[in-house]
Amino acid sequence: MNPALPPGLAPRRAAPAPELSPQDRSGMDVRPGCAAAPEVASEQLFRGRSVVPIQHNGATYLLRATKLGKLILTK
Repeated sequence: MNPALPPGLAPRRAAPAPELSPQDRSGMDVRPGCAAAPEVASEQLFRGRSVVPIQHNGATYLLRATKLGKLILTK
């Protein structure tokens, strides 16, 4: 018995997390009827540069491309 719970109450079990498809993991809304955002190649964003400033909700973020081909977004 769990001493933190009143007598007669069992601890709640968390519901299992739903399986995510690759599209769900992308952060895009994949519900039926929702328009998908257009895909943009990173080469179009960077145009030979290694850093691209992005404005979002009044703040400037920096999207960086590393030498290993990774993308890093910082505020």
